[in-house]
Amino acid sequence: MSTGVIILLIVVAVALVAAVVARLVVARGAGGGRSLKRRFGPEYDRAVARHDGDSQAAERELEERVKRHGSLREQPLEPAARERYAVRWTAVQEQFVDSPRDAVVEADRLIAELAGARGFPDGGHYDEQLAALSVHHAHHVDGYRRVHRAAHAPSPGADESRAGTEELREALVEARALFEDLMAPVREEEKARSREKTEEAPATTTRTDSSRGRVHVPWTFNRRHAKGS
Repeated sequence: MSTGVIILLIVVAVALVAAVVARLVVARGAGGGRSLKRRFGPEYDRAVARHDGDSQAAERELEERVKRHGSLREQPLEPAARERYAVRWTAVQEQFVDSPRDAVVEADRLIAELAGARGFPDGGHYDEQLAALSVHHAHHVDGYRRVHRAAHAPSPGADESRAGTEELREALVEARALFEDLMAPVREEEKARSREKTEEAPATTTRTDSSRGRVHVPWTFNRRHAKGS
């Protein structure tokens, strides 16, 4: 076999290997994008929009969030602490009737404190805390974002108070979903509670209630009752 033929075969082989590698890289990238989209849900779309439609830049940002916060393990809440947070959230909702803006400020403070208690970055580092929450509570974290933004926005003028109050109400409604997520027991707590109930329950009892251990906070205001801020 001549030297020229050998060189040609080598070039063809290298080209084939490069093509296979390129296809694997593209396939891996597409798979990673789908995985991130499933994990982050609406947060994925917000990241893409923030990067002006550049999905690759958005995915790099989300991958960095997972790298920084993906291994975070949420800390359990003592029952007494969970009850205190529930009482405080009910007070926030009641406060909204007479003072919407003050209620939203308190809701922002309360979620930051609760997230810190669950093991997320301290509320004093809002951006980092929000990023960590987005990794573990992606479908509800925007409620916290809206409440935080509303809590730090300038007070609206008199002609904007009605629209402003409605925006505050919507923000608080969304934030409530994250609050309830953070109030829910972590899996280890649920497993331990399930074992305790199994040991204590009569042998003939097989029914379980998956909602126990989760604090449900009643909604105490609506748009008709809330006063302007």
